[in-house]
Amino acid sequence: MPLNIVVGGFFGDEGKGKIASYLALVDRPSIAVRTGSVNAGHTVIYNGRVYRLRLIPSFFVNPSTKLFIAAGALIRLDILFREVEETGSRGRIFIDFNAGVIEDRHIEMERSDPFLSKDVGSTLQGVGYAMADRVLRRLRLAKDFDVLRDMLIDVVEEVNKAVDMGETVYIEGVQGTFLSLYHGTYPYVTSRDTTASAFLSEVGIGPKKVDHVIVVFKSYVTRVGGGPLENELSFEEAEKLGLVEVATVTGRRRRVAQFNFNLARRAVILNSATQIAITRLDALFPGDRCVREWDKLSIDARKWLLDVEDRLRVPITIISTGEDVMCTVDRRRDYGVV
Repeated sequence: MPLNIVVGGFFGDEGKGKIASYLALVDRPSIAVRTGSVNAGHTVIYNGRVYRLRLIPSFFVNPSTKLFIAAGALIRLDILFREVEETGSRGRIFIDFNAGVIEDRHIEMERSDPFLSKDVGSTLQGVGYAMADRVLRRLRLAKDFDVLRDMLIDVVEEVNKAVDMGETVYIEGVQGTFLSLYHGTYPYVTSRDTTASAFLSEVGIGPKKVDHVIVVFKSYVTRVGGGPLENELSFEEAEKLGLVEVATVTGRRRRVAQFNFNLARRAVILNSATQIAITRLDALFPGDRCVREWDKLSIDARKWLLDVEDRLRVPITIISTGEDVMCTVDRRRDYGVV
């Protein structure tokens, strides 16, 4: 299974970092590519330590995996170098020559924009204004910064070569399908497309080379900021159910709703999902916390998962039952996709 994409199925915060880090340890890919930008945070809990990543791929937990940042991505130098040190990834993190660079002026412009800050609920990380500069052909790229010289690489060449040689490659998508600039709840969306097709474009690889698209759904729906959220729970209801969360990047409380089958079906269509990963199962079924085998899950948990699988018509192959990377049920062999 050489080329696989990890995609968020709702509004971000689905637990893609957890799924990606698990896949890193089990599948041991030769290359992992991060797309998107610093307005998306992926959390990895490994060996008792918490990593909150905004640029480095969550696959860093496998020391043999080369880590790439795609041409379509936007980086911030301060965040990049901090994460390189935190993850110990110096010497194996590489950036495409054409990746964009967010500068201080982009952050200042975004924070002074009342529509983005108050109405849309932007993370105010400068991403939107940097994207606008890219469209206007005035954004500075990674190749324009001497400090990045030792990290620069042709990601398109390296990824396509690895896939053609049969090596395992993962693309780590960001945010969620319904934050897509084109397919989301516009205008309460991010500044790029966030579907599998868009991630392929950012990396520079054609759709015929994809083996699997793994769409990640949390066992309930959350989103940060403005925009519609069907069947949203009150803070009191969410607290009673133990579903109160805080966003990785903004620190804002996430709004909560129950699992949305209509959105999930549409995410499956938009991303051509071949597999589904479910996270936070233990939030719905606390007794199943850190269970690692399908047969040891409670009957109620299995019934819920089988119902989701039946209604979405895509196999649920990976189930997260806790925050730690290894608190995972892996059913891919049962479905013949490993």
